[in-house]
Amino acid sequence: MSVAACAALVERGDPDRFRAAMAAPLAARGVLFPLYAFTLEVARAPWVTQEPMIAEMRLQWWRDALEELAGTGTARRHEVVDAMGFVDAPAAELLEVLIDARRWDIEKAAFADEAAFEGYIDRTAGHLMWTAARLLGAVDGMEADIRKIAYAAGLARFLQAVPDLEAAGRIPLVDGRPDAVAALADQALAGMPSVRKMRRRIGPSAGAALLEAWQAPGILRQVRSDPGLVAGGGLGLSPFGSSLRLMWLGMS
Repeated sequence: MSVAACAALVERGDPDRFRAAMAAPLAARGVLFPLYAFTLEVARAPWVTQEPMIAEMRLQWWRDALEELAGTGTARRHEVVDAMGFVDAPAAELLEVLIDARRWDIEKAAFADEAAFEGYIDRTAGHLMWTAARLLGAVDGMEADIRKIAYAAGLARFLQAVPDLEAAGRIPLVDGRPDAVAALADQALAGMPSVRKMRRRIGPSAGAALLEAWQAPGILRQVRSDPGLVAGGGLGLSPFGSSLRLMWLGMS
């Protein structure tokens, strides 16, 4: 029931990841839905209050829950935490770093430089995808390529969120000039391995963690071709094209 509750949370709050998890093998969903629900709850924490201290307390609650899971195998009762009994010490360590990265969402300061921006994407999207893949059977030699896929997916999501971040008073991009934004997308695309080939390499269970990147190539190609779509909020694939690509990846 706790996994079903996580699935319902993800369906309401992160429909793209919900669709990706539903395209995964049934057994993999027991890992993906709780992790995606956890990430959703953590991502929401800085935005549900205008008080930085309260936002910090919300993030600390999730840090404490992870420490309890990694230390004893049991933790405080919560519909998401209840479903995360599979979290081991390495996973908890990475997810705690993911939580720490979300402190940027509390502040209104810009990223210090490109390295800080890339680190934010890696610690959020990268830590999530690698944790999911490892828990589903991926081994250490696969981490670098999985993180490259995660970076591309995380960047695509972040660029889609730029108008909302700016409306909320954030400064999301280190360099918002069109050429610089297009270069970000181009570099991510150039470094992104084929999701289909990686899934063949690591198997259907661990490969299920990569399905959430299904829209990234198309969105990043849009940015590369017309970076003005970022500020204008015009990024996104057609429903038909998006569904077709996910179906193709899920079945291949």
